[in-house]
Amino acid sequence: MSLVFHQTPERAAIWREKFASARPDMPFHVWPETGPKEDVRYLVAWKTPDDLATLFPNLEVLFSLGAGIDQLNLANIPPGVQIIRMVENSLVEGMIEYVLWAVFSCHRDMFRYARQQREHVWNGSHNRPARLYRVGVMGMGELGSPVLEKLVALGYDCRGWSRSRREVAGVTSFAGEAELDEFLAQTDILVCLVPLTEATRGILNRDLFEKLPKGACIINCGRGGHLVQDDLIPALDSGQLSQAVLDVATPEPLPAEHTFWDHPRIFLTPHIASAAQSDSAAEVVLANLRRYEAGESMTGVIDTGRGY
Repeated sequence: MSLVFHQTPERAAIWREKFASARPDMPFHVWPETGPKEDVRYLVAWKTPDDLATLFPNLEVLFSLGAGIDQLNLANIPPGVQIIRMVENSLVEGMIEYVLWAVFSCHRDMFRYARQQREHVWNGSHNRPARLYRVGVMGMGELGSPVLEKLVALGYDCRGWSRSRREVAGVTSFAGEAELDEFLAQTDILVCLVPLTEATRGILNRDLFEKLPKGACIINCGRGGHLVQDDLIPALDSGQLSQAVLDVATPEPLPAEHTFWDHPRIFLTPHIASAAQSDSAAEVVLANLRRYEAGESMTGVIDTGRGY
């Protein structure tokens, strides 16, 4: 039984070293080299090669290198192949750091001060304490719940929304479509961390923006597909939204002529909020392989019906 790693040569070198030490019995191949294709049982990838069923007829497990799987073509993955998303501490830590930076910057008006600097304007305002800011996180899973825990610890008035009810200490929890409007009405800074599924594609749209308090901020570090791009600038220009922080876009990279680049109330980052570290990600996959071979449940198993 062998494993194929489908990523950059730089990452492959780190993974190869980890596997050589921990699993010298398992042939480790770096795409496009595969060894005998019928021997491949495991594939580690961000995106998969085409026609997996023909390419690897005995594939058993696909390990995604991302926290989500929306980058995968599920129709291309043969029935019976387990899909495992990456659940790794550096992914969580990176997301916490990014969201805290973005919330702090909205709370303390740092984006306004950056605009004032470009205009040579010196105009301060009175600081408001964190407890007066209502921060709402959409998505209370592996990333959203730790983010909420940190925000609560820093004194923010926090609420969370998810498809099914989740509980986080100090957080007011909302669940399902029936409670979404109430959640939005109580959110001054909205953080999008829901998985991208058919149900959540385009969820950040004009109707949602209008249900937020006037002057709310949005922070999207989920996926570009969550945002209806044509609805964002009118919401910013009307004052319904005061700021958007976008770490993701459609497409990526964002074309140079795109209007988002130059809008004064949009702050863009190039999908850098969070990423798995190669050494610790390899250890996560090695641990899951041990579980799988022992007949135990793996961490990060995807329900393909739900998409996460």
